[in-house]
Formats: sequence, structure tokens, C-alpha cells
Amino acid sequence: MRLIQNPERNFTRPSHLLPTIVFAQFAGTSLWFAVNAVLPALQQQFPDVQHFLPTMTAAVQLGFVAGTLVYAWLSVADRFSPVRVFVLSGVVAAGANLLILTLAHSLAGLVAVRFAVGFFLAGVYPVGMKICSDWYEHGLGKALGYLVGALVLGTAFPHLLNVLSVDMDWRWVIGGTSALALAGAALLGILVQDGPFRRPSGGFNPRVLGLVFRQPLYRTFAFGYFGHMWEVYTFWAFAPVLVGLYNRLTGNALDVSVWSFCFIAVGAVGCALGGELSLRWGSARTAFWALAISVCCCLLSPFISFFPRGIFLVFMSVWGATVVADSPQFSALVAQNAIPEYRATAITIVNSIGFLITIPSLYVMQWVVSHLSAPGGFALLALGGVFGLGSIWQAVWKKALYHHSSLD
Repeated sequence: MRLIQNPERNFTRPSHLLPTIVFAQFAGTSLWFAVNAVLPALQQQFPDVQHFLPTMTAAVQLGFVAGTLVYAWLSVADRFSPVRVFVLSGVVAAGANLLILTLAHSLAGLVAVRFAVGFFLAGVYPVGMKICSDWYEHGLGKALGYLVGALVLGTAFPHLLNVLSVDMDWRWVIGGTSALALAGAALLGILVQDGPFRRPSGGFNPRVLGLVFRQPLYRTFAFGYFGHMWEVYTFWAFAPVLVGLYNRLTGNALDVSVWSFCFIAVGAVGCALGGELSLRWGSARTAFWALAISVCCCLLSPFISFFPRGIFLVFMSVWGATVVADSPQFSALVAQNAIPEYRATAITIVNSIGFLITIPSLYVMQWVVSHLSAPGGFALLALGGVFGLGSIWQAVWKKALYHHSSLD
């Protein structure tokens, strides 16, 4: 136990707290890309459907956007226990994911189920960050680094599960991810309580969505997060495509599932390292440099056909590590600069807008890949990063802001 000094009271932060939240977040978010990992098997049911990959991914994203709007509008995690909200949402999302087993032959059913999974993940991902922010008044950037790292591993996990169950039916992947999500929700409900820094909500306030954006620094870092979101989920969704494209252009035979898992999962390392660096640099500076490196990777991606195998693997690993390393730092900055009574709502609405941005990015990339059959189009992902860098430039380099406690 670590004793935390508080002007109002002393309390102990359980040593199992962060590992439990991290595991629960990993388990819940494994549902996100469960279908993407078994996409070839499912797509055999719909040979005439174009853009199957972005459609399945966008269904989850749209569900998440709708869910976050509802959770934010009703201030669910501010009005009710965030731990209970997380547990209930995780259980329902896991149940919805299992419905794929009975609706695999219906495209409309698949889209509806994936939408439902995304909707209830709105009570898992942002609410997990809210639970962390209620326990960590200081060092939130580091804590969220590990928490978002869990999201990354959860996103990558279905690809690994698909590799491990290579001789099994695809249904094992769906069942396995649902079981994992249920286990994570149960563990969180048993071992974690609401944090001591939780502020009572003012109740339902339909004006809160406008109120949160009146905070200048909150708005600055929210825009930085929006730029980051144009890139990250499209990179994850198309990582298998990029590996396959490299194989075709160079004659290599890299295992698509194995390396897709590696290039996504290495983002967990990037998040953890970014969290540690934030203690020295501050969250704003850490987010800026991670975003800058990932933008450089976007701009270099058209030249992957000239990369030897080893260089390609290093390049993709660096890209995978930095493409998400800024996310927990932006989330920490958003949380720290939000109205305290509506912190969960402020986090959730930023997530909602950010995930809405991923949908046009997914379809733009699908169109580019379909028409160009070359890696050049991946440079378009840099557009979001450039916007994000421009948004936070002043906050990073203006000394008065950089040393402000809200940027720690």
C-alpha cells in the first residue's frame, strides 16, 4: 500500500489497484477487434460485399460514438459509481459479442452486433480512465500510459488468439474474447472501489457538452487528440493489409497474423514508455514527440517496398509504438483540464468525437488501397498528426504553460 497525502484525509492506494484496472481494460477492449482477427473466415459468407473490413470496423466505431454520446449526455459515470458502470457495460458488451455465433450468416445482424459491442464499450474504455483519474491526482499520465497500453494489447489480442487457434474454428476467437471480457469485469467489480478524488456530479445537465469546451487548455488538448485519432485506428485496422502489401511488393512471406499482432501490441510498450517519460517531460511534451515521430512514419510509408525485411520490421515497430503513445498523455491532459464535477463526461465526449473521426479515415484508406494497390496512400494518415501538432504547439513550447501543474 502507498500512503497518499491529501489535504482532507489520508487514504491508502491498494497495490493491486492499477494492475487490476489494467487487466480489466485489456480484457474488455479485446472485444474491439475480435471480428477483424477472423475476418477472412467471416467474409466467406459474404463474397459479394465490398469494403467488408471498414464496414465491420466502422460498425464498432459508430456504436462507440453513439454510446459515448449517450453516456456523456446523461453524465452516467459522473452520476453513478464508475466501477459499477464499467462492470455492467463490460458484461453486456461481452454478451453482445457472443451473439456473433448465431448471426454470422446475416450481414445486418453482424453490423448490429458490432454496433452494440461498440456502444457498451463506451462504458469500459473512457470509464476506465475516469476510475484512474479518481485515484491518481498526480502521476495520471504514467497511470494512463499503462491503462491505454492495456487497450492496445486488448486490440492486438484477437490476432494472437487467431494464431494460437489456427487449427480451430473461428468461433473460439469470439468465445475466448467474450470470456476474457467477463473475467475482467468481474475482477474489477470485486477488487476495485471508486477513488477518493471522485467529485460529486451536479446531476444531469444537458448544457455540459458545451461547458467542457469553454476550458482553453481542455480544448487545446482535445484538438490534439482528434488529430491523433485520424491515424491510430486506421493503422491498426490496416496493419494486416500493409504487411500483405509488403509481402506482395518484395516477395517476402511474413506471417500476417503474427506480425499484425506484434505491430499493434508494441504500442503497449510505447504507452508505458510514454507514461514514464511524462514524469520527466510532462504529458504535453511527451504527446508532442510521439505524434511527431508517428507523422514521420506516415510520410515514410510509401517507400516500404525499398526496405529490407529487417528495416521494415523495425520501421513498423517504431510506427506501432508511437502511433498510440500520445493517446494516454492527451487523455491525462484532457482529464486534468476538465471541469472536475464532469470529468467523466469531458473524457467521454472527447473519445466520442475522436472515434467519429476514425470512420472517414477508415473509408478513405479503403478507397486508396483498392484503387492504388500501393502503400503511397498511407501517407494521408499524416494529415491528422499535422493538425494535432499544430493544435498543441503553443502549449508545449510556451514556457508559462509547460511548467503549469496541469501539464504534469
